[in-house]
Amino acid sequence: MNTGHRVRSRALVLAVCLCALAAARPGLAQATPDVASLDAYFGKALADWDVPGMSIAIVKDGRVVLSKGYGVRERGRPELVDEHTRFAIASNSKAFTAAALAVLVDQKTLSWDDPVRRWLPWFELRDPVASAEIRVRDLVSHRAGLGTLSGDLLWYGTSWSREEVLRRVRFLEPRFPFRAQYGYSNVMFVAAGEVVAAASGQSWDAFVDAQFFRPLGMSDTVTSVRALAPGGNTATPHGPVGTGARVFSWYSCDAAAAAAGVISSAHDMARWLLLQLGRGTFDGRAYYSDAQSRAMWTPLVSFTISKEAEARSPTTHFRGYGMGWNLRDYHGRLIVSHGGAYDGMYSAVSLVPEEGLGVVVLTNAMTGIGDALAARVVDAYLGVPGRDPSRDGLERERDHVKRWTGAIRKAAEPEFPGTKPSLALDAYAGTYSGNLYGEATVSLESGALVLRLLANPDLVADLSPLQFDTFLVRWRKAFPWFAEGRAQFVLDDRGQVARLELNVPNEDFWFQEIDLRRSPR
Repeated sequence: MNTGHRVRSRALVLAVCLCALAAARPGLAQATPDVASLDAYFGKALADWDVPGMSIAIVKDGRVVLSKGYGVRERGRPELVDEHTRFAIASNSKAFTAAALAVLVDQKTLSWDDPVRRWLPWFELRDPVASAEIRVRDLVSHRAGLGTLSGDLLWYGTSWSREEVLRRVRFLEPRFPFRAQYGYSNVMFVAAGEVVAAASGQSWDAFVDAQFFRPLGMSDTVTSVRALAPGGNTATPHGPVGTGARVFSWYSCDAAAAAAGVISSAHDMARWLLLQLGRGTFDGRAYYSDAQSRAMWTPLVSFTISKEAEARSPTTHFRGYGMGWNLRDYHGRLIVSHGGAYDGMYSAVSLVPEEGLGVVVLTNAMTGIGDALAARVVDAYLGVPGRDPSRDGLERERDHVKRWTGAIRKAAEPEFPGTKPSLALDAYAGTYSGNLYGEATVSLESGALVLRLLANPDLVADLSPLQFDTFLVRWRKAFPWFAEGRAQFVLDDRGQVARLELNVPNEDFWFQEIDLRRSPR
């Protein structure tokens, strides 16, 4: 018998055991959950949340363990969701834009630290320091100094090109000094997409299609509503916020495609998750380097963890944002995640790189079910006991809906009932304009005022007196993000209308940013 071989074998076994112990996380044993139990949990959650339909994919250790649809594509219709049903992934598109830049960095075409003006010489923010100093990595880490979601009305439903949207960004008031704080910014991702176009010589859409969609086999995936064939395997949006109560039509956001425009399926997104977990490599092909994966998953901004958040997740000690991804720790693991909110759809993605685990949830309702189910998958594979993310998330969702509907109801209720406008209605009629959003008209039609924001032909509202010179805004078209609001006509010292200010309660589009001044008659 070869005793030397036996000694070496025992030493090797001991070394393996010690490495395994060193890698283990205290308090949790890695679990192998019953996928059938998760499947049942998903089906129950669909009913509990009253969501019309959703599609879920789970990947683990390099393979797809679940890719399945639940419910229907449209409430009241029989067509079922399957793994190839298309949904808007919305802001989960941002990871594609960051990865596109990573490809160009690997090619040495550009650098993360290139000034944005190297690629977009005309790019300008209101802050001259930010205009001169902003770098490519700043665009995809939300630290340009703009407020969260500032400027979204520039691309929402307008016919403006991506360049025109960005040229108007210089009129947005910064919320913070440059790089001082986090402000989630879709328009800066529009700029990142235009950097991709300038550096690659092709549109952002063509670049991500050639670099990712086609070679990964993501044949369900497109970057525009216009690419959706009528009658195809596509989910229908439902809203309003916090519900899947009613059907809404798909709404184009082509100008913001690099921020929120990708439309995909659970099948295709599973391949994207495998690429992410492979640190840029999938099926033996390197799409971008391990170094770029680590760069995208390095926090560039950090968030304070509130006392309430700490109580909900006591093992989370840091939260931050990298480039196109949210980052946090959870039970000793790094969690890489993002959400996506579109008119009538929400998506959620979570990755646990150390465990080779990824999950995507695509839904056709504007609820938080995706985040809840992604959390359930992570808990199941990490062996976290005692939580029911669907139940807890549904309770928070109901509270959220109450607050949201309450804000809309409050906007429609006068604080000073019984008052009347200071002027005759025709005195409010006229043309109003501003640098940011262009022209608006107020016209007297059949004895009532009608507001039209000309940049978006769907933003037409009937105005009815609410109190003094404030009018109730009722949009003629139904929108899932917002409903009623207020239009206040501001008078000058001569008692004539000088400005029009809008206040429409919602969670995304800041109508108060629109500066509308009365044009001379």
